[in-house]
Amino acid sequence: MSAQQNPRGPVKAVIFDMDGLLLDTEGVYTEVTDLIAKRYGKSFDWALKQNTIGRGARDFSEYVINALELPLSVDEFLEVRQPMLDERFPLALPMPGAEALVRHLAASGIPIAVGTSSSIHYFHAKTERHQAWFELFETVVTADHPEVGAAKPAPDIFLVAASKLGVDPADCLVFEDSPFGVTAAKAAGMYAVAVPDSHMPLEQYEHADLVLGSLADFPLQAWGLPGMKA
Repeated sequence: MSAQQNPRGPVKAVIFDMDGLLLDTEGVYTEVTDLIAKRYGKSFDWALKQNTIGRGARDFSEYVINALELPLSVDEFLEVRQPMLDERFPLALPMPGAEALVRHLAASGIPIAVGTSSSIHYFHAKTERHQAWFELFETVVTADHPEVGAAKPAPDIFLVAASKLGVDPADCLVFEDSPFGVTAAKAAGMYAVAVPDSHMPLEQYEHADLVLGSLADFPLQAWGLPGMKA
């Protein structure tokens, strides 16, 4: 994958999405949603999955219920899936390059934050076995944060994160795996670097400033950030 536009910067703070970007949790959502769908003789496949990545919980649930015509309310769907997600999330592994990049930026004194459409409940479940490096983030902003009015693709999550870091949005760089997340970052007036799932159509990321195959491929110094030592 390559740059969509020339890298810009320098950036003063970095905000990371979590699901599918820092932690390999998207497969959990897929598995659990498909298990629920199969109870009603339906299937949750990639044709639907690609339209859900990056959505908040209620938006995700409403989309799935409508697309598959499930006889459930949003609240019922969320109640059914919670214990299934709680069981699986703690087993999620880091995405390639994620932990190394987070540790490097923290050690270099770059303000870093998590900005996720997940709830604080699921944030804790997902990071249960990764606390050593998630504790390096200066702030974590979830979709149910009291200052967040709307989840992605609204810019609220990223704007609150920038405010907590004390950095102007124009000086922030966001890492995202979803088109909705990139939209949110650009709406916040920030740089957006996309690291999509390999199954996602690249044309959905034309609004990103850079598209990469992995966080390990990010050209730190091109964006005014300290390079990693060999």
